[in-house]
Amino acid sequence: MKKILLIVSAVIVAIALVAVFIVKQQSGYTKVLTAKIHRQDLATVVSGTGQIRPKTFVNLGATAMGRITHLYVKEGDHVKKGQLVATVENVAQEAQVAGQQAAISAGQTDIASYLAAEKTAEANVEHAQADLEQKKLDWDRAQSLYKAGIMAKQDFDAKKAAYDTDVASVAQAVAGVNQAKANTASARGHLDTAVATLRANKNALDLTQAIAPFDGIVTNEPVREGETVVEGIQNTEGSTFMTIADMSIVTAEVKVDETDIVNIKIGQPAEVSVDAIPGKTFKGHVTLVGDQALLRSTGIATSQSTTGTEEAKDFKVVVTLDSPSDELRPGLSTTAKITTAEKSNVLSLPIQALTMYTPPAPTKSGGVEAASTSGPKAPPVQGVYVVEKDSHGKQRAKFIPVTTGITGATDIEVLSGLQDGQEIVIGPYKTLRTLKNGALLKRDTQTPATPANNA
Repeated sequence: MKKILLIVSAVIVAIALVAVFIVKQQSGYTKVLTAKIHRQDLATVVSGTGQIRPKTFVNLGATAMGRITHLYVKEGDHVKKGQLVATVENVAQEAQVAGQQAAISAGQTDIASYLAAEKTAEANVEHAQADLEQKKLDWDRAQSLYKAGIMAKQDFDAKKAAYDTDVASVAQAVAGVNQAKANTASARGHLDTAVATLRANKNALDLTQAIAPFDGIVTNEPVREGETVVEGIQNTEGSTFMTIADMSIVTAEVKVDETDIVNIKIGQPAEVSVDAIPGKTFKGHVTLVGDQALLRSTGIATSQSTTGTEEAKDFKVVVTLDSPSDELRPGLSTTAKITTAEKSNVLSLPIQALTMYTPPAPTKSGGVEAASTSGPKAPPVQGVYVVEKDSHGKQRAKFIPVTTGITGATDIEVLSGLQDGQEIVIGPYKTLRTLKNGALLKRDTQTPATPANNA
């Protein structure tokens, strides 16, 4: 029994010695997570949320007051350009059009009768001129006979009177032609007035009919047959028949944070996802970048806000879809991911590996100033800790300044300072922020736990 106790005691002492040796060996080492930098394709993506909107839509408003007699379409119906979609009671307008059309027909008949009177008057002129020619011949012959003393004075005077009468008859017939033409011109003027009045009456009748201005879909119909509509301000109650949207060109109107708007340009590609259509994305491109900042709490432009409260702001960005789907409807919630920068086969490192390092200020003697001194400090430098072996083969952290470029989802481009394949420290976060230049390192093989609220 005593021998067994001695053996157990010896084992315990050996285990304790091994533990002490391991702790002593690991003292002074910092456990870190490492990774090797490599080349890959990077893209900077800016996200914005908003809703689906048609590029072109119109609130079809009432242009005449009255009771709605017909609504020929309902919400969700497709309409064609020029299609009659609604009518307001128009008995008076139709009666005015019919009465004016009858007046025009009567005027046209009057003109036809005046034209016939012109023809009659012109025929009378021709008949009078023929009589005048005959009377002139008789008058000329009578003058010759009278001078020769062959014709009596009484007959001579009769020939002259007949000639003078026909001259007057011709003048009277010409005056009749002029009068007939004046009557025709007057009738034409009255007809033109009637035609103009008919045009106004038809316009009044057209105002009682709502016509689709383009091909589209009815997205809203706030009124019903039998209700009364009035001309008024757009979008006021009782003045709008329906909203028609042209869904051939569909856009995603989203809001982008003010810190990202400077990187967004017209023409940049985007991917649009719609909450109502999970698992499907739509390709598109930026077609409008807003100039006005919008208050995030109210959506009102800062130029229209009367409050001086400082708060986060957004900017409107419109993405036009390249191939819209019939499943899309105005107002659907959407998210647009806009690619603002893209590079292929660039050297990159994980974003979490970047840290700021403040180098110690040199002393007058050329050494390094103690950290506790209150002298001027050098500005912090952005960089990473590279894993390097010292002369004894131990792994140490060496801070290397790094110049970066575009930022991807988890990685950032390296422009200078590092080479492909170098091993760098990427965490843990607390360790990385307190890591010292030249510190001994030990790789941590355990995968860090993911936080519950994965940010």
